Amino acid sequence: MFEKILIANRGEIAVRILRACKDLGIQTVAVYSTADKDAMHVKLADESVCIGPPQSKDSYLNIPSIISACEISGADAVHPGYGFLSENASFVEKLNAHNISFIGPKSDHIKTMGDKILAKKTAEKYGLPVIPGSDGEIKNLQEAIETSEKIGYPVIIKASAGGGGRGMVVVQNANELEASIKKAKSEADKSFDNDTIYIEKYLQNPKHIEIQIIGDNFGNMIHLGERDCSMQRRNQKLLEETPSKVINEKIRKYIGDLTVKALCKIGYTGVGTIEYLYENDKFYFMEMNTRLQVEHPVTEEITNFDLVKEQILVASNHKLLKKQSDIKFFGHSIECRINAEDPKSFVPSPGKIENFHTPGGPGVRVDSGCYSGITIPPFYDSMIAKLIVFGDSRDSCLARLERALDEFVVEGIKTTIPFYLEIIKEKEFLDGTYDIHWVENQMKDKK
Repeated sequence: MFEKILIANRGEIAVRILRACKDLGIQTVAVYSTADKDAMHVKLADESVCIGPPQSKDSYLNIPSIISACEISGADAVHPGYGFLSENASFVEKLNAHNISFIGPKSDHIKTMGDKILAKKTAEKYGLPVIPGSDGEIKNLQEAIETSEKIGYPVIIKASAGGGGRGMVVVQNANELEASIKKAKSEADKSFDNDTIYIEKYLQNPKHIEIQIIGDNFGNMIHLGERDCSMQRRNQKLLEETPSKVINEKIRKYIGDLTVKALCKIGYTGVGTIEYLYENDKFYFMEMNTRLQVEHPVTEEITNFDLVKEQILVASNHKLLKKQSDIKFFGHSIECRINAEDPKSFVPSPGKIENFHTPGGPGVRVDSGCYSGITIPPFYDSMIAKLIVFGDSRDSCLARLERALDEFVVEGIKTTIPFYLEIIKEKEFLDGTYDIHWVENQMKDKK
């Protein structure tokens, strides 16, 4: 077992990891930028080390500073959380060179799945269904024309090194193709310093379904069901729920077993999530996240499985304590990402939180690093909390969600709470038929 874990992150996920460490009796080290000196994870950790100024590149993305913090504190492992360095293979290799364990998969797996083209080829090789598209990189306009004609319009151009919806352009017809390629390559180059692109068939009304897995170093692996992440804006998730209304037990077993089988062949270890698009009763591999997901709490709620704690145990060379037959799914859970943003324009709203009061009662969980008086800096992701609710059924879960949103008080800054109070009353959300384009279509209709 690790003796001391450095948490290379901030905000709610840093607090979440810190709590799991304390449950396991492991000492914790918080790192922070000067903008986060009063952050909750800094206050709760056993030790804390300042790693630089506010900008991420000078602090939370500064590998030498984080390794120095490990050496100063004597940390023997690093938990990256999500974002920042969580999917940086070079970071893993540098930690290993300093005899510091990385709580996550091998660097080779991060490299493979971080390259969208290579990830797709790997998924197909090991039996996962993929979206029709180009056979790797699109190198010129002629290749793009031929591929698009072969699979049929509309198509979507994607950045190979992409993430977060950047470097993605939908093309409705041949006339739009050349300009769209230029736009996608420019955005990809600016965002990822890599303008490599590929093309796929554009699915019109898909659901975004993902499968949570965890594997140990002894060849054991299980899945923990699906999450429906279709509530999105500009390819950014807003709300997640499990189970999905469109997935029954038979389908869950099929896609769960298929996913586990493929990742066992790859030799994957740690937590990970395979993301699929689901349309007309068919799954299509989209990407793999080789880390903990923002939305992991909903899976924990319906399985009674502590993913972060188990992630740490697996990384310290423990065997999985549960087999697939031990995993039981019960009830329904929904998560809302509470962002410091205007609920209509989604413009960021940093500043001082004058009053912060979280909802409570049965089936209500709030993961956050906030408190009354803290200042939300403008330098990082705008998410300030996650509201997670659980109910015996989807209907009871929805009733509890509305109650919890009504109870949630954040004064001093704007948040997306009013936005959620609106959308959870819409028919398509209530009946579970919403797809990945639904939010943007709703907003368009209301203008």
